[in-house]
Amino acid sequence: MIELPKGIYGITSRDFGKTHVESAEILLKAGIEIIQYREKNASTRRMLQDAIDIKKICKEYGAIFIVNDRLDIAIASDADGVHLGQEDMPIEIAKRMFPGKIIGISVSNVNETIEAQEKGANYLGAGSIFPTGTKKDSEVIGIDMLRNIMNVARIPVYAIGGITLENLDIIKRCNVRGVAVISAILNAENPFETAKEFIRRWEK
Repeated sequence: MIELPKGIYGITSRDFGKTHVESAEILLKAGIEIIQYREKNASTRRMLQDAIDIKKICKEYGAIFIVNDRLDIAIASDADGVHLGQEDMPIEIAKRMFPGKIIGISVSNVNETIEAQEKGANYLGAGSIFPTGTKKDSEVIGIDMLRNIMNVARIPVYAIGGITLENLDIIKRCNVRGVAVISAILNAENPFETAKEFIRRWEK
């Protein structure tokens, strides 16, 4: 199994005036080592082409490529892994259909964390830590719940949801593997420099 990098977990978006491929390239050039392709509304063919293109760029940069939600797109694009929500494909089926690949699971409480670990998840995405405009229906769990999750987590945890340069330090102190960031980077005036600043602050 590929070792998951520490630090910033980049997620692509076309909500901020750039394509997914352009988003991925900015994040990778800045030095981010894991990229998730996240798309909710495009056709399957469009998603597959995006995934193939991003996978190719990730390979050039030696980065890990994860597809959000869509196991079929992850398999068809030969991604390094898939990230699944609580309502997506069950872990045990994903592991059977996508053997030897990374399976990430979204969690928002201790019970989900324990269950995901027991079923063989490779990492967890814990959140939403703070309110976020990227995923408007997401439950805000807060720092205390993140600490509770970290108390039982035996696999890498990436915190997600409303993470900014201003609140990065408080998340770091929870001993997470890293933080997943979307709008704080891609909606910044200079996404490339902002991504580099996130990396610099994380490594400080």
